[in-house]
Amino acid sequence: MKEFSPATKRVEVSVGESVRILRELQELSQNQLSELTGIPQATISAIENSRVNLGVERAKVLARALNCHAAVLVFPGWKVPVAHAA
Repeated sequence: MKEFSPATKRVEVSVGESVRILRELQELSQNQLSELTGIPQATISAIENSRVNLGVERAKVLARALNCHAAVLVFPGWKVPVAHAA
C-alpha cells in the first residue's frame, strides 16, 4: 500500500471565510447565493461571520452552488498536493 502524508494546515481560514471567498470568486452576492441554495441570506451572512455553524447538510448545498467539494468548506486551509487534487 502506498504511504500517505497527513494533511497539514497552510493558512488560517475560518469556515465562514471559505464560504465568503468562494462566493466572491464566483462573483455572487449573498442574495444570489441564497436564491441558488434556498438558504436565507441572513443565514449565509451569519455563516460567513461565524455566528452560525455551517453544518454538513448546509455545506453540501453550498458546495453544489459554489461548484466545489463540501470538504473545501468544512476543512478550509488544508494543504493538498497538486498531483492528488481532484
